[in-house]
Amino acid sequence: MSSVNSVNNFQNYSNLQNFQSRQNKNAVTFGQYSEPVGGKDEPKPEKAVLALLLLQLAASGLEKASRWCGDKLMAGKEFAPAQDVVKVAQRMVGDNKLNVDVQFVNPHNIRKFPEALRDSLVKVARGENAFYNDAFKLAVAPEKKPSLILHELGHAINSTKGKLLKFMQKSRIYKAYVPTAVLMATQMADESGIKSDFIKNNAGIIGFLSFLPTILEEGLASLRGIKAAKNVLGKAANLKPLKRNYLAAWLTYLIAGLGVGVASKMAVLSGGNPNNK
Repeated sequence: MSSVNSVNNFQNYSNLQNFQSRQNKNAVTFGQYSEPVGGKDEPKPEKAVLALLLLQLAASGLEKASRWCGDKLMAGKEFAPAQDVVKVAQRMVGDNKLNVDVQFVNPHNIRKFPEALRDSLVKVARGENAFYNDAFKLAVAPEKKPSLILHELGHAINSTKGKLLKFMQKSRIYKAYVPTAVLMATQMADESGIKSDFIKNNAGIIGFLSFLPTILEEGLASLRGIKAAKNVLGKAANLKPLKRNYLAAWLTYLIAGLGVGVASKMAVLSGGNPNNK
């Protein structure tokens, strides 16, 4: 999930400040405002400075919330013994005719995997990550937390269900560029004499919507895993821990989407008119 061919772990989007508008060389960073020159109708920067401060606080709060959800996920109990999880995983692979190698990673078996993946697998071995890599047709989860594999196989199934879901999986790679893109859109509109008020006023919403395909695809992957566990293990299975874990995972992506929205709004405020309404 973290690249065109890979599905990232549940915590990979917690550092929301990576979405800052500093990528754009024309952006004005916080604290660089000077009093605007012009007539008495020229806006003062105080409101924009306050808005940027509040948005920065919001970003920090979102980052902490994401970490909390990630910690809840990693500390969550397994819903079933490992052998039952393997049984569900095998059924998901067979029923959906997946060409996927399912592996559970520990510190001692990392070297058997392709060298290109070994750095990513270190976190998996520690129980802090799980992913599906479409290029290598590989789904991995920590040996100490095997139930995460059902979510990753949900991604593998999604990848076989047509171009729309494929696009939803791959769209996440553009998330880091969204704030800059929103800022550039406002600047291009202003330079062309086109009113950019709509973009400026809705920059946060636009940023969030850009991440919505990822949020939806992540939720669908979890639902596929839960449904498979129910179908294979029946009513005897206690799915509540699995649902709680997957909810915590999904919330990290929802929070990340909000983070993209916050960063997009910050990009417009810092790079455009300091008194956007």
